[in-house]
Amino acid sequence: MRLVSFVACALALIVAPAALALVGAGRVVTAGVPRACLTAMPAPVALPAGVVNMGEGAVLPGEGPARPVAVAGFEIDATDVTNDQFAAFVAATGHVTLAERLGSSLVFVVTGAAADLADPGQWWRVMPGANWRRPEGPGSSLRGRGSLPVVHVAREDALAYARWRGRDLPGEAEWEYAARGGLAHGRYPWGDAPSTAARPLANTWQGAFPAYDLGADGYKAAASPVGCYPANGFGLYDMAGNVWQWTADTTPAGEPVIKGGSFLCSDDFCFRARPAARLGAAADTTSSHIGFRTVRRPASGDRP
Repeated sequence: MRLVSFVACALALIVAPAALALVGAGRVVTAGVPRACLTAMPAPVALPAGVVNMGEGAVLPGEGPARPVAVAGFEIDATDVTNDQFAAFVAATGHVTLAERLGSSLVFVVTGAAADLADPGQWWRVMPGANWRRPEGPGSSLRGRGSLPVVHVAREDALAYARWRGRDLPGEAEWEYAARGGLAHGRYPWGDAPSTAARPLANTWQGAFPAYDLGADGYKAAASPVGCYPANGFGLYDMAGNVWQWTADTTPAGEPVIKGGSFLCSDDFCFRARPAARLGAAADTTSSHIGFRTVRRPASGDRP
């Protein structure tokens, strides 16, 4: 079920495709200019009530029309949840993730050559033994990866962590409001100009998918530690690229919405590393490019 639903998701991306890449066991592969990343986790950020111009018309299916949505004040994590933070939760609760229970998870494999983009099976693998502790499967580990976003977590795992902290997953409107960083109409969290090799603003894909990622943004076909790129106007990191993020809302088809794109997105291939972009993923999806962050609402607050 996870593979069928995820391949359907991958085929949807082929309209404006995305890509993820496998890295060497236990390593983060870097390239380009080394990044100055966070050395300590920032505190969650309290956001005031406001109105978000949600969605973007005439870009990709399901994003429009743009419409104003009122959002109550709430607090959101400044970064994605990291491996170290998730490990503390597991140590305290004994939680076993869905991928661990099922014994496998989805991992992207770089093809090294041109591929038929209509066949995601050429680059996606159901990897036995892959889970949050072993991101690429047997032989990989979390060594040196404590500050990377936790991945291979299903929506139920993300919710369990959030509940442990007395928090929740963000609603889609909350997430988009936070991602825009106070900008009313910016295409990206930082404005309208795209990230470039000369001035990388997010961890995304550069190169020919799925053959190679040039890594001009500092990370070659791999997730980066959290907070390696400038924060948006609200002080939030990685609201575009790096890893997709689970939300509390669903698509009209009933699938949970994921937001933000990942390190496999580029403007000419995925074009989903934008606040307005959205994608549905089956709740039992676990993969090496989906993570999450959490929110806290006032006791009387309801999400839009």
